[in-house]
Amino acid sequence: MAGMAKELTPDDAHILALESEAIAGHTLKLIVLEPGSEPLDLEALRASVAERLASTPRARQRVARDANARPCWADCEDFDIAAHVRRRELGAGAGEADLWREAGELMSQRLDHDRPLWTFDVVGPLDDGREAIVARVHHAMADGISTVRFLGSVLWQPAADPGPPAPKRRPAAAGEPEGKHHRLEELRRLPGALRRELGGHASESPLDRPVGSARELAFIAVPLGDLKAIGASRPGHVTVNDVLLAIVAGGLREWLGAAGRLPALRAQIPVSLHHRSEGAGDLGNRDSFLNVDLPLDEAEPIARLDRIHAETEERKQLGDAQELYDFFHALARFKHLDRAVEHLAAEPREFSLSISNVPGPREEIAVAGRRVERLGSVAEPADRHALRVSAISCAGSVGVGLCTDPEALPNVAGFADALERATDELRAAAGIE
Repeated sequence: MAGMAKELTPDDAHILALESEAIAGHTLKLIVLEPGSEPLDLEALRASVAERLASTPRARQRVARDANARPCWADCEDFDIAAHVRRRELGAGAGEADLWREAGELMSQRLDHDRPLWTFDVVGPLDDGREAIVARVHHAMADGISTVRFLGSVLWQPAADPGPPAPKRRPAAAGEPEGKHHRLEELRRLPGALRRELGGHASESPLDRPVGSARELAFIAVPLGDLKAIGASRPGHVTVNDVLLAIVAGGLREWLGAAGRLPALRAQIPVSLHHRSEGAGDLGNRDSFLNVDLPLDEAEPIARLDRIHAETEERKQLGDAQELYDFFHALARFKHLDRAVEHLAAEPREFSLSISNVPGPREEIAVAGRRVERLGSVAEPADRHALRVSAISCAGSVGVGLCTDPEALPNVAGFADALERATDELRAAAGIE
């Protein structure tokens, strides 16, 4: 009901509580538009976004506190679209590196909690006539899948892909009711998931560095068809995400100079548990994760891919992501134990970096009549996890975004270059022209 405050879900409240001097809590989408004859009409864009906000009531709500000091969503009575859709001009002769630098500066800035937790900044124009929209959305408001739905609902056209189907739970045996016996079976399997995912398996990591609030970004784009073709060249169901992980492993092997001295880095892979039936206005968080070893000691790119695929396939068949989601939600009833286990799960000995991959729109999209030429995504690094890798698909291309604290881990553009070379290497090894 309009005007009534609604308490944040446990997932959303937990993410809000992660904010610190170094962590701002939002994700960023870099939406690069094709060149135009004139700069984007800011007032027209504001009017368009304002008109479409009705589809997502959360977009006009801010974080408040109820009588018990719990965070809740409340209507923003003085909502001003001009505070959320803005322009940041670049100097004459600006290029892509300047755009990345501007986006990094925005990534380091906090969203205003007295207002709804999102902004769209029009940045540019570049020297070739392109402009970009830097969209920031707080993770307490929306996770990766929800953010794509939000942008499809209020900013671009056509609407964003509703996302992948909900992960399938392993069915009960024929004639077996999903009752008490099923729940006991879930509990019996859970220790295996905990051992596999939270067993302190990570190697000592060069990414284990404290981070501050500064952010440096870089982006590459890879044809989705190439990723699919590489996967199809191997036996079994090798996914696009498996191929992406193999590319990241190859890039890290070069960038970190890891060959011969670092056997593996353990990557945490967020897994969306959203349902396909959810609508554009169904924001919030429903994520779990899997931990996968990236074999940096493997010199052959195809062998790296095969090893990664074997591990991800095992984790998916065992249902670890859903088991862990259920486990952490059960722990939420025991506050001190909940915090202790979550702290353990976030330590560098559990994983070294996070790599996410979110499905974006399948068809070409546009903003204010300008075709989106490239879509990129970045998420924040975390303390002692100084690198974050994020991918998003759009109209036959996968944009890979990289985010670091440059004081902790400089030259992220060098990692982007290494990823380009790792892509070419894997493409050639798979016989993809």
